[in-house]
Amino acid sequence: MSNRVLSNIARFIILVLLQGLVFQNINLWGQFIIYPLFLFLLPYETPKWALILLGFFLGITIDLFYNSIGVHAAAGVLTGTIRPFILKIQEPKGGYPQGQSPTRYRLGTALYFRYTGTLLLIHLFWYYSMEIFSIVELPQILLSTLISFLFSMGIIAIHAYLINPKN
Repeated sequence: MSNRVLSNIARFIILVLLQGLVFQNINLWGQFIIYPLFLFLLPYETPKWALILLGFFLGITIDLFYNSIGVHAAAGVLTGTIRPFILKIQEPKGGYPQGQSPTRYRLGTALYFRYTGTLLLIHLFWYYSMEIFSIVELPQILLSTLISFLFSMGIIAIHAYLINPKN
């Protein structure tokens, strides 16, 4: 197996374990949701079908930790489905380098946080919409999305600057 495949497998395992064993137990005013970072950091040329399948597998694995019935899987599938579209509309003039992953170092700070922020916001809104599942509770969905977004983007920023500064 290539080094890139092994690093993505390791990232999957680490993020699932962190989400399921650590961040699941931290609930201040909202949840820390970091597992979508796995989908965000897959190489640019990852096929859409693979993103959707990996999003489902990632989400269903998290659902097992949370004892939920597919809400994380639904959010993972949506994230895998829209990722190519988000990358396309935010594509820089020179395009994306082949064989690379969208990291802060490669995209630049502003584009990276716009990319991850957009995907995370959509992921969280869909997740809370599926979890609460009531249009009457739209203010609660929006508030939960916003609070979790702020907490989760903080963790993603720590990852981008400290753990993954040049990859």
